[in-house]
Amino acid sequence: MVEFCARLEEAQTLADIFEVVKAAVMKSTGQSRAGLMLGMANLGNHPQGFFGGFFTVGTNVIVMNKIPLHRIKETRPELYKPYAFHVLLHEYIHSLGYLDEGMVRSRVLQITRDSFGIEHLATQIASRPLDFMKHLVYPDAAWRPDDTRIELERDFDRSSVSYIG
Repeated sequence: MVEFCARLEEAQTLADIFEVVKAAVMKSTGQSRAGLMLGMANLGNHPQGFFGGFFTVGTNVIVMNKIPLHRIKETRPELYKPYAFHVLLHEYIHSLGYLDEGMVRSRVLQITRDSFGIEHLATQIASRPLDFMKHLVYPDAAWRPDDTRIELERDFDRSSVSYIG
């Protein structure tokens, strides 16, 4: 547990956090997948709903909603890394072929608990996400974005290999 806590604390970028995600999944399940990309998009805001990210089957792109990341920086910056870990882990599990949301949530909680222990903020987010909603969405403001363009992050999945043909 100490190893994963330290690695997440030391992470500086979403790519660094994703490396912690992949290591936690490998240790817990023995599974991995390389070649993923991260897209950032404005997916809107709804006070009673939540859309942190998604993975579309048949692609290699995880998309994260920029809005909760901005909101966390305003309300509780210490949640940024645990929250990003949570969303990236959830979508990474989907990318491994697990499609049932209930099962994915259960696996995310188990992997997070095993990696960080029950007191860590990442585990608290995984076990009680509604408790953190006020820090993830803007209250009293619902909107759909005019521009849903996805911006790809550079050098996201470090296990991807470039081949020279």
